[in-house]
Amino acid sequence: QIKKDGGKLEYVLLTHGHYDHIGYAKPLADMFGAKIITGKNNNKFLSDPTLSGVAKHFLDIPPFSADILLDDGDTFMLGETEITYYYTPGHTSGCGIFLFDDIMICGDLLFRHSCGRTDLPTGDDYTITQSLKRLKELDGDYNVIPGHGPLTTLEYERRYNPYMRGL
Repeated sequence: QIKKDGGKLEYVLLTHGHYDHIGYAKPLADMFGAKIITGKNNNKFLSDPTLSGVAKHFLDIPPFSADILLDDGDTFMLGETEITYYYTPGHTSGCGIFLFDDIMICGDLLFRHSCGRTDLPTGDDYTITQSLKRLKELDGDYNVIPGHGPLTTLEYERRYNPYMRGL
């Protein structure tokens, strides 16, 4: 997931380290001189082909590391926009989301009417439930950009997502 400022690619944002989310991160960052940003607990996925699923799918994605590693609650600036990173494990032990303005980039934590799977390495049912609860308790509404599927809003998911309604 990429943010642009003034036409220049500055950052490649990684919510988690599965192969389908990291495959082009390093080539894009190298091509445009951008920095790769992710949570510190996600960095191990970028360099471990077993954790990322690269080995299982026989993919040619060389191991790499992020340039900037974030802790829960850390912020960074993209132009005039402040972006906050929240550690939200469960789909993997390294998952996180990015919040700015009224936008939530959530990777595979939250989907329209669903949530990320937990049957892959380091996934955990209890932990993803706690992360979804954290999202549900955020103030306000956000336009949610999931890692797969249609866009949604946090308020819609609070009301209609079966994984969030009971929390």
